Amino acid sequence: MPDVDFNIIAVTGTGQEKFAWQLPGNVESCVCLPLWGAAPDGPAPRRRAMRQFLEGYEKFLCALLDPDQEYHFSDELYRLADYAERGTLSAALRSEAAARTLARLWTDPRLPTAAARPTLHDALTATDLLEHALRPLAARPEPGGVAHAVSGGLATLPGLLAHHRHGTPFLLTEHGIYLRERYLGFRKEPYRWPVRALMLGFFRLLAQESYRCAALVTPGNRYNRRWEEHGGTSPDRIRTVYNGVDPAAFPFAGPEPEEPTLSWAGRVDPIKDLETLIRAFAIVRSEMPAARLRIFGGTPRGAEGYRKGCEALAAELGAADAVTFEGRVEDIRDAYAAGNVVMLSSISEGFPFTLIEAMSCGRATVSTDVGGVREAVGDSGLVVPPRDPERMARAALRLLGDEEERTKMGQAARLRVIEQFTLRQTITAFRDIYHELAGTPGRFAAAEAPAMAMAAGGAG
Repeated sequence: MPDVDFNIIAVTGTGQEKFAWQLPGNVESCVCLPLWGAAPDGPAPRRRAMRQFLEGYEKFLCALLDPDQEYHFSDELYRLADYAERGTLSAALRSEAAARTLARLWTDPRLPTAAARPTLHDALTATDLLEHALRPLAARPEPGGVAHAVSGGLATLPGLLAHHRHGTPFLLTEHGIYLRERYLGFRKEPYRWPVRALMLGFFRLLAQESYRCAALVTPGNRYNRRWEEHGGTSPDRIRTVYNGVDPAAFPFAGPEPEEPTLSWAGRVDPIKDLETLIRAFAIVRSEMPAARLRIFGGTPRGAEGYRKGCEALAAELGAADAVTFEGRVEDIRDAYAAGNVVMLSSISEGFPFTLIEAMSCGRATVSTDVGGVREAVGDSGLVVPPRDPERMARAALRLLGDEEERTKMGQAARLRVIEQFTLRQTITAFRDIYHELAGTPGRFAAAEAPAMAMAAGGAG
């Protein structure tokens, strides 16, 4: 959108990440808000100021732990942001007094957490997680324009601040449901139940606050609407905007590999459920010994153990010699071209780019029925239940064994992308929304363009 100026606020892992793309000229600034790494500098409040902080912090914790106290969440969240603006929030949260406040609160017999007998160690763990999660409150969004959060969860915090402090229209785009993914993710985290209860309470109330404040919520698929409406968003403030690709940038992939090959592309992460994919492939290989599985994509920090577990599973199933982890690929189109069939095995998705990119490349697909996958695929691919290796294997074998069906599905998939999911359609939809929320005419010159503050998601 060269006619729109952007100021990017990126919620990142450590702040040391390199840019994945060269920033275009209409990006006026890019500020990183790291969740991890060294704690921000700044002293804790002292004496009376610390007592005031602890009084407010206690109300904030009560909101996370007690449904009857949830009304405290909004006011106390923005009070915490005031401490972050002064540079004292992180030190205050890391203080012994803050940890002891939590240790005292959640043992109250009226709260469900008391039954689990939380320890001081639990309090220190939860306090540390909260301190990291609240670091984006240090954002200092400028007034004007539109605040566009391109993910739910922690990436909404800068946009919520802009709305709270300046009245900036807040636009929330959810590709996947961040809250649902936290519910799924925390099932495998090593924390005890009181810690999980506190953090999931935070994410739930943050989602509700985001839905409450958003002038418009733009899910990437219709499936997300149910979560957003359940979270309190009025249906008339929800407008679906599908992800789009440029069909010219993702042309037909060309000849298929000679050996029957399944390819997968994405980040190696538990939510992608590569275990089910590997188990399904083992079934495929038992009936088609020449088959191969090629897995393309990087392993994010913290998921190294998951990848090793997947490699061990392939070896356990006797398929290690036919399953290859290719790592990052310079041109993602090569990943789609590498397979006769492109697989998607996730247990949670929004409206996955990899799927519509593969469809644009004319490849037949087998995908799990999550999020907006069925909306994307229609009749141009096979959709199977998540966490079902047998059904996934049967679908893969069906396509690997029928070249004519693969070809017809691939052609139908590309046509579906051209008709419904182009990048041009996505850009036009968001440009119109920016004009609508900023109160500007539908078409304007670059010099008249409002600045847009964007909170970039992906971390946390």
